[in-house]
Amino acid sequence: MKQIFTAKTVDEAKALAVSTFNVDESRITFAVLEEPKKTLFGGLKGEARVEAEFELTKPEVAAQYIKDVMVAMGFEKPEIEISDIEGGSLLDISGEGADGIIGRRGEVIDAIQYLASLACNKTSKDYYRISTDCCGFRAKRKVQLEELAKKMVAKAKKTGRTVALEPMNPYERRIIHAAVSEIEGATSRSTGEEPYRKVLISSTEKRSYRGDRNDRKGGRGRGPRKPREEFKARSLDISSSFEKDYKKPKPEDEIGSGLYSKIEF
Repeated sequence: MKQIFTAKTVDEAKALAVSTFNVDESRITFAVLEEPKKTLFGGLKGEARVEAEFELTKPEVAAQYIKDVMVAMGFEKPEIEISDIEGGSLLDISGEGADGIIGRRGEVIDAIQYLASLACNKTSKDYYRISTDCCGFRAKRKVQLEELAKKMVAKAKKTGRTVALEPMNPYERRIIHAAVSEIEGATSRSTGEEPYRKVLISSTEKRSYRGDRNDRKGGRGRGPRKPREEFKARSLDISSSFEKDYKKPKPEDEIGSGLYSKIEF
């Protein structure tokens, strides 16, 4: 980032640069373009012009990108707190009306997270993970998904059918898989291609099926009925659409990979 600052003195111009960039002065490279001239009576004439430049870190690039997008969307003075997480940084968005950036089921904040990640990684081959949150949305969403997983496991056990959830992004699928793995008598797997990849939940408990009345009377019957292979939970709509153009291999569906990895999306 490079910018020219003008003030009465060089020191004042440098201080203005530090205040504007909001970074330590040691991170800024200064070049004095013009200095005020001394007058005959010891005063100063003109102004000082200083060029200030410093390199943003990847999370700073992502944060600045998000701020620019939010301002363009009409949000006033968005604030972003950067904290370290495994493999990257968490950008926690706050400010007046900031919760409006979340969107329906987090679709907007997911899209902004994806774009901010692209913005900060475009100049380097080394991937840096960017996660976003706002007003505690991620924690609330995690609880919702865990409750959903429990309900769908109960349905799978009751019906003996495989329950198919609506398509989700990798981050939400990992939460479902982790929740199901903690429930005895149930298993889950992912199927399909992005952006339509979804989770299937099945019961591993054995079920016994009785024949029809003719079977019980010793007559000829059709035998026990087999359950349908799959039951789709059509009434559930928990999808997130920001991944429509994002295709990656599927390591995110393995529990061993953890709840947080590349673009959580």
